[in-house]
Amino acid sequence: MTELTLFTEEVRTFINENLTPELKKAGELSAGVYADQPVALEWHKILNTKGWAVPTWPVAWGGTDWSPTQHAIFSRELTLSMAPPISPNSTRMVGPVLIEFGTDEQKSCYLPRIRSGDDWWAQGYSEPGAGSDLASLTCAAVRDGDHYVINGSKIWTTHAQWSNKIFCLVRTDTNGKPQHGITFLLFDLDLNGIQVKPLISISGDHEFNQVFFDDVRVPVTALLGIENQGWTVAKYLLQHERGGKSATALQVRFQHLKAFLSGTDNMTSVLANDPAYRSELALLGIAIDTFSSLENKVFSAVASGRPVGTISSALKIRRSELKQQLTQSVMTAVNYYGLVYQPQVRTFGSNADPIGSRMAATAAPQYLNDRAATIYAGSTEIQKNIIAKATLGL
Repeated sequence: MTELTLFTEEVRTFINENLTPELKKAGELSAGVYADQPVALEWHKILNTKGWAVPTWPVAWGGTDWSPTQHAIFSRELTLSMAPPISPNSTRMVGPVLIEFGTDEQKSCYLPRIRSGDDWWAQGYSEPGAGSDLASLTCAAVRDGDHYVINGSKIWTTHAQWSNKIFCLVRTDTNGKPQHGITFLLFDLDLNGIQVKPLISISGDHEFNQVFFDDVRVPVTALLGIENQGWTVAKYLLQHERGGKSATALQVRFQHLKAFLSGTDNMTSVLANDPAYRSELALLGIAIDTFSSLENKVFSAVASGRPVGTISSALKIRRSELKQQLTQSVMTAVNYYGLVYQPQVRTFGSNADPIGSRMAATAAPQYLNDRAATIYAGSTEIQKNIIAKATLGL
């Protein structure tokens, strides 16, 4: 057996032995981009016991020193097993920027607690008037002795209701270009003057929040990098947010849809033989496989150290479109069963049986949540502008 085959078997064995039926069920029933924190944290701690919670980090901070191919195998096996998807805020976003820009004291303070799961981080980027145009943010931080005093708000703050820390972009200077005068801060979410208010999505889920800051005093030691040069840190972090492979997740969900259609239910059997729907599925399957092939080529280029330019923007656009097409096809498949609101089925630890099927219980929430796929992590319009400027010179 080759080294990669042995590695694959090791990963599969670990997952089979440690991914409990409850966690697997929670992963299957997850309707959002990431699993709820109680589910994700339990799985994160299991991975940490094995030493696999932060595989992409340097070995000195708990990383694995795997090859790019091994990382791809690990990611693929987690997806195939339906393990709960863990929010990247802590391990794949603030962790890497701490490693790149943090002081020794900051690294020693935060990185072990991120790795162990003792700290759970929220991302303070978007604002009511600054989303895709992030550089126009206005949440202000004024220096007052050994503190910054913060006033303003952040919105679409994923998992803030469960987080004890936040990394936050604030405006410390209003002169010059919008990108100038932005500062990157790390601080606790329980400071006086902070309010976290829920934003319930159209799927009925509580993933997002708006966070309000009213004369919040944050020590200057919260500064990551250089004051007024936080845009450099922010761009570095966004590379991690928008990176990663996603075709496997699309392929797995597509195969689940095909398996569902091959069931014995009369409604699905009829639909599976409908020429128009079969044509729709065939085209979708080809599109997903084509996307996977392109993603693999880009992955190989990155692993070889070759620049990929604006192809990452193209991948983001196509990934978002395919997610929306897939959830539309699932909604068609489950028919009226998808109209039943079943939050009790998706609650971690619940024994409630779904009406129709597990796919029906998640179809509408996934469909509704994925309407935002062309907006979050850089809207399609912004990605097209990036391509137009960099590739076409417009």
